[in-house]
Amino acid sequence: MTRPYLPLNALRAFEASARHLSFTRAAIELCVTQAAVSHQVKALEARLGVRLFQRLPRGLALTDEGLTLLPGLRASFDRIGHLLQRFDGGRVRQVLAVGVVGTFAAGWLLPRLAAFEEEHPFVDLRLSTNNNRVDLAAEGLDCAIRFGDGAWHGTEAVPLLEAPLAPLCTPALAARLRTPQDLAGERLLRSYRADEWPGWFAAAGCDCPPIRGPVFDSSWVMVEAALQGHGVALAPVLMFSRLLEQGQLVQPFPVGVGSGRYWLTWLKSRNPGPAQQAFTDWLLRQAGG
Repeated sequence: MTRPYLPLNALRAFEASARHLSFTRAAIELCVTQAAVSHQVKALEARLGVRLFQRLPRGLALTDEGLTLLPGLRASFDRIGHLLQRFDGGRVRQVLAVGVVGTFAAGWLLPRLAAFEEEHPFVDLRLSTNNNRVDLAAEGLDCAIRFGDGAWHGTEAVPLLEAPLAPLCTPALAARLRTPQDLAGERLLRSYRADEWPGWFAAAGCDCPPIRGPVFDSSWVMVEAALQGHGVALAPVLMFSRLLEQGQLVQPFPVGVGSGRYWLTWLKSRNPGPAQQAFTDWLLRQAGG
């Protein structure tokens, strides 16, 4: 079956004219004459059997038919443009959609991301952050970095980093703390995992006081609350090394307790492509270093 002829030049002339509401300005953009643009638009109108513009004494106005055609056409040209961008540099860029726990993204991945992009310019990385709740299939993700024990149904899981939890707070608050028991007099910020503070106090060798602080679904937000003086966060120290080095945060006690680790996961039903394999290998090298 013969495919219908697609008048791309005429469609481009219409889109540019609709954007500028002027054949003259469209012609300047397309590096052709005003007569050529007008001719292309007339040919498209004849092809469709409708008028796309009202010709006014000063410029153009879209008809209802033109207004109907424009959004879909503009979106199509955008998709073509994005597709062609993947061929920059003489090699096809492969899109890799990765879901990342927000704390890991901000505290560990972002400072290293430029190195990955320089090493693997063919990978078009698309990052979406989450609070450790992710549905790979429903969200269209190739893989996801999450925190836990590695046991997620239907997924492959490769361990990346251990991330022991420890109390973190401002230097001013830390000055009031001499022993772990002193934490009983402070507001203890907590995650939705109820066993984390009891686990830390057990590792520190003392009883856990009643925990009445706010509950957060993101360690990054919890630590931001601690930075603003709202209490003591129990968070993965490794993800906040920059703030510790800058002196904005203090780890008042050396005791850390493990409640899981970060993993790279993907669906067992999907075989990793070259972009995902490159990202996996790079992550493992970085984590091992």
